[in-house]
Amino acid sequence: MILRARLADPRVAEVGRFILNGLLATAIHYGVLSFNLRVLGMPSAGVANFVAAWFGIAASFVGSRYFVFRKASAPWAHQALRFLALYASIACLHGLLLFAWTDVLHLDYRIGFLIATVLQTVLSYVGNKLLVFSAP
Repeated sequence: MILRARLADPRVAEVGRFILNGLLATAIHYGVLSFNLRVLGMPSAGVANFVAAWFGIAASFVGSRYFVFRKASAPWAHQALRFLALYASIACLHGLLLFAWTDVLHLDYRIGFLIATVLQTVLSYVGNKLLVFSAP
């Protein structure tokens, strides 16, 4: 009974939609990366990943706008610019954290990546909710 009440909470449902959207965007990113390497034969995994990342970012934006936060009535361009600024900032933070963890502190990159990714996920949700898809 208590679990059902929590699942019915709109905030819990929003977090669930956020997680689903992130998984779908990640699958799209990975699918395009694989397509770029295997079908198109791109010689650079870095370039293939850079191109694929834009597909994942676009999927994440569309999913966040229409599915997660349901703020499709707000101006599209305004949200898109805020979304890109947020994701660019988070990507830089992710990279700096991994650099400090691995290159400066000489700790295991896998643990650093996990920590950075958890932080990225939290910042992404909070930033999207408060800065990108908040009521105008």
